[in-house]
Amino acid sequence: MESHFVRGSADGRVTAIVPARNEEQVIAACVKALAQQPEIAEILVVDDQSEDGTARVVRGLIDEIPQLRLLETGALPAGWLGKNNAAWKGAGEAANSWLLFTDADAELLPGATAGALQIAGEFDAALVSFSPEQVMESWYEKALIPFVYCRLGRRFPFKEVNDPASRLAAANGQFLMIRRDVYDAIGGHASVAGEVLEDVALARNAKAAGYRIWFGSGKRLVRARMYRSFAAMWEGWKKNLYLLVGGKGGAVYRELFSAVPWIPFLLIVIGIWMPFALVAGVVLLLVRQAGYGLELRSNQFPGSLILYYVPAVGLYAGVLWASYRAYVRGRVAWKGREIAVGVQGAVR
Repeated sequence: MESHFVRGSADGRVTAIVPARNEEQVIAACVKALAQQPEIAEILVVDDQSEDGTARVVRGLIDEIPQLRLLETGALPAGWLGKNNAAWKGAGEAANSWLLFTDADAELLPGATAGALQIAGEFDAALVSFSPEQVMESWYEKALIPFVYCRLGRRFPFKEVNDPASRLAAANGQFLMIRRDVYDAIGGHASVAGEVLEDVALARNAKAAGYRIWFGSGKRLVRARMYRSFAAMWEGWKKNLYLLVGGKGGAVYRELFSAVPWIPFLLIVIGIWMPFALVAGVVLLLVRQAGYGLELRSNQFPGSLILYYVPAVGLYAGVLWASYRAYVRGRVAWKGREIAVGVQGAVR
């Protein structure tokens, strides 16, 4: 495939685009952090029909942050998801050579945008994405979120994603920076209008078109607290997890077989009648838990989160199965909207 790499193409200023729906609690911190990035000349918050005070909060920041603008999406076009429509509208108003798409719950740390531009220049990358450092406060966040990211680290290893010879592509929409000309060339968010995982789809389109992508850890560059309640966390992973593990029923069963320590659990149950089986089951479970500790460290999480291993397994299996069942039924929900989805060939 012909390469479109252009060394030195990281020059230029950045427009930050923040699709926002019902983000009153977090939007101010997001915008203020963006305003501290010298490379960001323009901040476009696109209010996606919020039902809270998101727009009011942004308007209150405009006098303080002159590069900030508030846009409104209006009615959602047929075939579009809300976030994708908001991102597309923001891109249409952007005035700079780089577009940075970020979520309202993400907070850029000093040097984030400069670091992304440096990576783009060093690796001739037309798309740079960081997997944010996760802020977790509740026990259920500490259990499920690291476990999910460790599983995704197996499916989307950074080294393979960044290898131009590999077809594997991935990105994280909490920090996704792309050259404007490349965004236009691959059709932007219009080309992924109905995609639930629009970030992965954009990365896939860019890589398939011959542009180089770079995806890596955003530790000390960008952080995010994704969910502030158990219900929101469950709804969010229920929307995404089926697709992230492969988007097929067979992939779900394989993932459950791989992620859940079935044999240790079975031996522990048998141990009710046979004490030797109980001892064997506990030993095998501790071995699996130790392996999880190594995965945590390799994925930039504190090793102390190993203590949440058993509840992590239970939550992960539960939400993955819930995600699969939701896709079989054809509907998932997110932020007060229902999204029509489906599993090809599934029996409902």
